[in-house]
Amino acid sequence: MARDLVAGVDSSTQSCTVQLRRLDDGAVVAEARAPHPPTTPPLSEQAPEAWWDALRACLAQIEGYLPRIAAISVGGQGHGLVMLDGADRSLRPAKLWNDTQSAPDAERLLKALPASEWAERTGSVPAPALTVSKLAWTERNHPGLVARARRVMLPSDYIVYRLAGRAVTERGGSSGTGYFDPFRNAWDFALADLAVPDIDWSAKLPAIVASNERAGIVGDAAGVGALAGAVVGAGTGDNMTAALGLNVLEGDIVVSLGTSGTIYGRSSTGVKDVTGAINGYADAADGFLPMVTTLNAAKVTDAIRRLLGLSYEGFDELALEAPLGSDGLVLVPYFDGERTPNLPDATGTLLGLRSTLTRACMARATIEGVLCGLLEGGDLLARHGVPQGGRLILTGGAARSKAYRQILADLTGRPVWVCPLAETAAAGAAVQAAAALTAAATDAIAAAWAPALEIAAEPMGADPGAVRQAYRQAAAAASATQRA
Repeated sequence: MARDLVAGVDSSTQSCTVQLRRLDDGAVVAEARAPHPPTTPPLSEQAPEAWWDALRACLAQIEGYLPRIAAISVGGQGHGLVMLDGADRSLRPAKLWNDTQSAPDAERLLKALPASEWAERTGSVPAPALTVSKLAWTERNHPGLVARARRVMLPSDYIVYRLAGRAVTERGGSSGTGYFDPFRNAWDFALADLAVPDIDWSAKLPAIVASNERAGIVGDAAGVGALAGAVVGAGTGDNMTAALGLNVLEGDIVVSLGTSGTIYGRSSTGVKDVTGAINGYADAADGFLPMVTTLNAAKVTDAIRRLLGLSYEGFDELALEAPLGSDGLVLVPYFDGERTPNLPDATGTLLGLRSTLTRACMARATIEGVLCGLLEGGDLLARHGVPQGGRLILTGGAARSKAYRQILADLTGRPVWVCPLAETAAAGAAVQAAAALTAAATDAIAAAWAPALEIAAEPMGADPGAVRQAYRQAAAAASATQRA
């Protein structure tokens, strides 16, 4: 049977998605999904074996296509810390990106080396999310465990390793560890030593390969049936594969809303932000993907939606009934602590309550709070020179929400573009798989398979300046209270 398909895997926090695309034109042929175990920060951990089980469950759903898959690659949730023993079993559950228990460890790392030095060498500053902080947490709470590990890797590296039997990584995903230099595309072992000293990191960390390079071939030992023989791509972070799936161009700004919220753009030069608000990630090509991330996005909307006893559609309709600014009601959505600003122990704050409060204003204030927090990050990206003259793209689960689309347009005064492909991270992983198979550049495949984005909302015309300013004041007050 001809191998005429490529598979993209999105191994996210909530679930695993596999998307099959035709090799000749990138058309989507089939998709499968399986859930991951739920987590609730500040403790957020998952067994790596659960990700593998979810992937196998997805492959079982599309079993008839497996002999046709020529290549597969993986976009995985960023930052997570996977440690394997000599038998390739996880030594403990992987601490995920949204686990904030390593906040004191991040602070200790910043005392060991100035923020400016971290930013200069990695593009990022230690925060609870970064892998380097999770390494330090592990050594503090489980002394000697890192030394016992045969392999230390990221979630996408782990899936690639299970498929190909070779431990590799690439620049996009690794740029979120805090011990990878995205400007030289090399590990910085001295930074990992600050978290756990006296470790032979060269023996434990994966080999660095190019983003379009092959990790290997799916072997019979992987136990995935007729997928054996398929080429395995290098894998990368899920935001990097989403950028490939969307064919994000320099000048475009992407707002992605899932478990977390991110706002990012592409840049030919790296960003070094000493405040730590921007992570100066590499992309899965030859450029950079500077990004601001917030912990609180879809889960905030879901919490308020459940409180109001509404369906997703009902919540959308109610939010659109309220005026821009929600009649002065402002929600600062730090429900699960916050990453940007760095407030790991924060909680949400509601300001501007009056006896005239309506359910519609509560719904709209929720969405405005999530988006205003991210747009503050977008302003910061602009101040660091990240180009913003292209499209404003909304992606992630919330891109299906009419309310999120319209309110984002209203808050920015710009048209909002969406992608007809719902699973952009999986779609981009399939792009990487095709690049690994054909030795083409990831950018070239992404451009050839670029989805036709559509304008989903236009601004209604009201000036959003007062709403943005009210949010800034509320967020500043909430931050001051949380830090007191």
